[in-house]
Amino acid sequence: MKRRDFIRISGTLAASLIWPRTAFANDLRVITVNGPIASHKMGNTLEHEHILVDFIGADQYDPSRWDREEVASQLLPYLKELKNLGCNTLIECTPAYLGRDVQLLKDLSQQSGLHIITNTGFYGARDNKYIPEFAFEASTQELADIWIKEFEQGIDGTSVRPGFLKISVNPGPLSELHQKLVRAASITHLRTGLTIASHTGPALPAFEELEILYQEGVHPSAFVWIHAQNEEDKSNYLKAAKMGAWISLDGLDETRLEEYIEMVYMMKKEGFLHKTLISHDGGWYEPGKHWEGPIRKYTVLYRQFRPKLLEQGFSEEDTDLLFKNNPQKAFAIQIRKA
Repeated sequence: MKRRDFIRISGTLAASLIWPRTAFANDLRVITVNGPIASHKMGNTLEHEHILVDFIGADQYDPSRWDREEVASQLLPYLKELKNLGCNTLIECTPAYLGRDVQLLKDLSQQSGLHIITNTGFYGARDNKYIPEFAFEASTQELADIWIKEFEQGIDGTSVRPGFLKISVNPGPLSELHQKLVRAASITHLRTGLTIASHTGPALPAFEELEILYQEGVHPSAFVWIHAQNEEDKSNYLKAAKMGAWISLDGLDETRLEEYIEMVYMMKKEGFLHKTLISHDGGWYEPGKHWEGPIRKYTVLYRQFRPKLLEQGFSEEDTDLLFKNNPQKAFAIQIRKA
């Protein structure tokens, strides 16, 4: 399908694709590092955070670069603080070859009392620095098979299964490799029901990704547009939301409170608050660096942002929608066909 044809029909799609044909049931599940739970038990959720990230690159990647007990001791106080503020679930977005350590996440979940959700998938942004060498020549189906195997059999020889699929693309037009990542993610979704969360940024690659999903038979509601806050033309949020995609504003910090309130107000005014996700992209412990701390905060949303929303006239129902209901729907395990 040519881009102009996709754009032309997107208005028609909006009417028919606002939600999957199969309505959400009350017994939908999400998958945490400790196993599946009912989605409504997620409670207050941060949908895009990090605990450990290693930027050394896939060609030098080695989990022995960090000590799991040391990382846990440094990060546990932050997670306990978060739990005490009323957060129930943290969605950890660090992918394979970038520091994903599911045993660490499992340990921290049990010690903090937080539900933690991890992922499968490969990270293509930053010009493929974090893509393993074999993936360049692997077929689309071979990549999907790797991710499906993790879902069905567990990650790295453990019983921990991914609760969503994390991919990443560069900010410009999609390369052939990044198109392959999106197509492999589509195959994986149609087999597993895992939500596809893609580190994307600007609208141009986001709409290219949505086009590929449509071609592959995946409903846009299976797609989370990560780092949408980096798109300058905010009207593109509305276009993507009309199609069913989730708009993730995940760079919240103390310096951007008013900016985020404006974005959330626009989504509410235009009737798309129910397609909006918010998080900090916070953390993290970085191997190979002397630990200096503190980390990028996980708590701005609860300590500052939510009170400001209420001061600006948002209701308790609005904040529950943003911080509870939307993540539950976005990350529920469900095959969503176009």
